Amino acid sequence: MGSRYIDENVKRRLYAESMGYCMNPSCRCCLFTGKGDIVEKAHIDPYCKTADNSFENLVLLCPNCHTDFDKNNKFTAEEVLNWKKIRQEELNNLFENRFKTFEELKKAAFPLLMENKTIYENYYKKDNKKLWDKFEPILLINNRKLKILLSSNMGLFQRHQDKNYSNLKFVYNFLTHIEEFEATRGDIEKNREILFPVEINSMFGIAPADGTILPSTESLELLIQKLNEQGKFIDIQMGIERPYLVIRENNIVDKVFLDDTPRIRQMYYDYKCFAKTGVRLASLNFALKYIRTKKINFQFVNNENLREISINNKKMIFIYEYCLSQAKLMEMAPEEDSIIVNLHNWNDDSCISGQAYELAEKMNVKLLTMNAFYEYVKRIK
Repeated sequence: MGSRYIDENVKRRLYAESMGYCMNPSCRCCLFTGKGDIVEKAHIDPYCKTADNSFENLVLLCPNCHTDFDKNNKFTAEEVLNWKKIRQEELNNLFENRFKTFEELKKAAFPLLMENKTIYENYYKKDNKKLWDKFEPILLINNRKLKILLSSNMGLFQRHQDKNYSNLKFVYNFLTHIEEFEATRGDIEKNREILFPVEINSMFGIAPADGTILPSTESLELLIQKLNEQGKFIDIQMGIERPYLVIRENNIVDKVFLDDTPRIRQMYYDYKCFAKTGVRLASLNFALKYIRTKKINFQFVNNENLREISINNKKMIFIYEYCLSQAKLMEMAPEEDSIIVNLHNWNDDSCISGQAYELAEKMNVKLLTMNAFYEYVKRIK
């Protein structure tokens, strides 16, 4: 007769299958408590006859149900084997919901991802093997639920034909990671092809990712407009190292960094805010940051138009033109005494045409290249 040793990968699959509850549909008692677990691994066909420690021949039960099956003969092997099928159907029915919005999906996925993050950071990252071994089954169970949730709602994720700009790519990576995580253990973990993609926690608002600011100021303005309409917008802070939005979702105030790329990208997708780039947001933030370094206060004229600010009751308008032409200036029709700053600095002083300067003088409007902008800001009192 062979060893009774059960392979670690089989154990991991059993934990994930059980969802943390006794597999007997009439019992369903919780197998994990604050003090530990009461898990017992039962062989469907007796080990003494088969020496079969496969996933298909094992089931997780509470001590009472294990005794009733093995010693009291209350259940047949066929009944217990069917419990595995029943549990999978229950899991599918519970988490196979197709949501209408990403916000609905987020409400279901957020607590699972948050619990996983807490377990990983408190036990695995701190090399607390004893507690990691104790709580890892919960992570496996959560992953199984997340796999069904996300697979059933793939249409809610932002996608792009270039995978480098696609949140959907990270979802596929996460699903592959779940499969690998369930199938690997111990030293094998170091050889996993796909680690947990941090972008998942980003797009669900668990933890920000270190990304880059998406280029379109117009997209951000449109997002603020949509958030305002739904009473979710509170504030925006720009002209700092990590600019951010302050929003309210489900009565919780949250800070959304503009360089948290997966989350911002997902929000643009959810609110249908992708717009052609007119003014590059990173360039605008750089200019506002320069103003702040000089201890000068500014206000947005309108939070839904980040390209216009007020300094000492004087309007400053930011544009991004390779060369500001007379025609473009006429189209803008700026108010008298306005200041127009061209953030496009690749061609130095040539970014404003001579005809535009002449028209600006007639309009009583000041035009500034970036070099002239720096000098102008230095003189503000």
